[in-house]
Amino acid sequence: MPAEEDPAAMDGRDSGSPQQFCLRWNNYQNNLTSCFDQLLQSQSFVDVTLACEGQSLKAHKVVLSACSPYFQSLLMENPCRHPIIIIRDVKYCDLKAAVDFMYRGEINVSQEQIAALLKVADTLKIRGLTDVSGEHASLAGTQLYHKRSTPTPQ
Repeated sequence: MPAEEDPAAMDGRDSGSPQQFCLRWNNYQNNLTSCFDQLLQSQSFVDVTLACEGQSLKAHKVVLSACSPYFQSLLMENPCRHPIIIIRDVKYCDLKAAVDFMYRGEINVSQEQIAALLKVADTLKIRGLTDVSGEHASLAGTQLYHKRSTPTPQ
């Protein structure tokens, strides 16, 4: 972790106070993403349940709130200890893909699933997967990569 000196302290502008140093955790975002994914997989510290099609999915309010103004508003207005949120007209596989996207920042889905996933993302206002400010689902801030299921002959 390299420390960086505060430019104000270096040029003498703030000579009356001690020097400040910036301590930076390398790969912080990758570590945090990996940690959240591990917490989801182990279901450690889960504090919200999402339900649809008779199935449920446990998650963390902080992750859902950070990734979705819909969840942020819903959870702030209903401060239950462990709420159960029933989501209607959504397939479980699409909800699971949307939650996986919120935890990992990327997912692999089939072409057939993209339209339904974007509809869920639009309904839940998931940042990075849909345009939160617009009215229609779009891939704002999202890159699509086509993964081949079989290698091409060379």
